[in-house]
Amino acid sequence: MAATSNLLVRSLHDLGAAAWFGGTLMGAVGLNGASAAVTDPTDRIRTASVGWAKWAPVNAVAIGAHAVGGLGLILANRGRIKGQQGAAANTVVKTVLTVAAAGTTLYSGILGAKIAAHESAPADSGVTPSTGTPPEVASAQQQQRILQWVTPALVGTLVVLGAQQGEQQRPANLVAGVRAKLARS
Repeated sequence: MAATSNLLVRSLHDLGAAAWFGGTLMGAVGLNGASAAVTDPTDRIRTASVGWAKWAPVNAVAIGAHAVGGLGLILANRGRIKGQQGAAANTVVKTVLTVAAAGTTLYSGILGAKIAAHESAPADSGVTPSTGTPPEVASAQQQQRILQWVTPALVGTLVVLGAQQGEQQRPANLVAGVRAKLARS
């Protein structure tokens, strides 16, 4: 492997995003969806909360790996980011979306803790209140029901923008991007 290889940081970046995306999507579809099938309505919140609590440390590592990898890629590609048209814009958008996704993930965790504190409250699912769900839990569940889709949408967009960056590094695209940047200067 050449000394200029970005394999480690690229792997951290991509595997972190993959785990973050896949985990949140599986949680929304599988875990929160399955909690609705629990027979006892007073076990539905607990079931979803236990699953999310088990995933949280893995998700934190995934987010950290993605962030470390992303910073490493920015440092490794800083010349290309400055010199190739479109590279800086992609990097800025990815950075903003990463911060937004981290924020929605953090807020989901806060809401999840509020919901889990009432784990024996009746509910239709981990994110769907029933008529017997206390109002403060129902409010948190309603917000969580939206965020469960916002976070994977944001992280999925990060994956797509990472693929776009890979395409920008193809020799023909790199040359065209540098030419376009020079022509604007």
